Amino acid sequence: MIVAAFDFDGTLTRRDSLIPFLARHAGPAATTRGLVAAATTRGDRSARKQALLHRTLMGRSEGDVAEAGEAYAARLVARGLRRDVLALLDDHRSNGHRPVIVSASPELYVRAAGRLLGIDDVLGTRLEVDELGRLTGRYHGRNCIGDEKVSRLDDWIDGREVTLLYAYGNSAGDEALLARAAVPTRV
Repeated sequence: MIVAAFDFDGTLTRRDSLIPFLARHAGPAATTRGLVAAATTRGDRSARKQALLHRTLMGRSEGDVAEAGEAYAARLVARGLRRDVLALLDDHRSNGHRPVIVSASPELYVRAAGRLLGIDDVLGTRLEVDELGRLTGRYHGRNCIGDEKVSRLDDWIDGREVTLLYAYGNSAGDEALLARAAVPTRV
C-alpha cells in the first residue's frame, strides 16, 4: 500500500485551526485567558499548548466538545481548506493511495474533518477525559508534534505493508514527519 500522510494546520487548512475552534466553542474571553496562561507557562510549545487547553477546556463535557468539533469541522471543510493541497489529496486517492492525517490539533475535531474529507485514519493530539466524561485539560499521551508524529504514524503503519510513504507539511513541527517519508513535500 502507498500512504500519503498530511499535516492538518497550514497544510490542508489555510491557517491554524485550534485557536479559532477554542474561540468558537469556549468563547473569546476564555480563549484570551487561555492564551495568557499559555504565554506565561514555562516550557516548550507542548507545555504552552497544554496550558491553553487546560484553561479553555478543563471540566467541559467530552460529548459537548465533540459536538462543537463536528460543527467546526463542517465549517472548516466548507471554507477553510487549501485547494492546491486538496488536489494532491484527490490525486493520491485516485491512484489508490491511502491518505492519513497526522496533526498536532485535537482529534476531537480533526477526526470529524477527516470524515468529511473521506479520510478514515486521523492521528492527532488526544485529550484526556476523566471518569465523568469531562476533559481534564491534559493530553492523553503526548502532543502529536515533531517526533511524536513519526511515532504515531509508525504505530499506525505497524503490521501494514507500506511500500511508499509520501508526506506533506508546512512547519517546523512537521520536519520529522517529512524526514520519515520517501517523498516529502513542504507546502
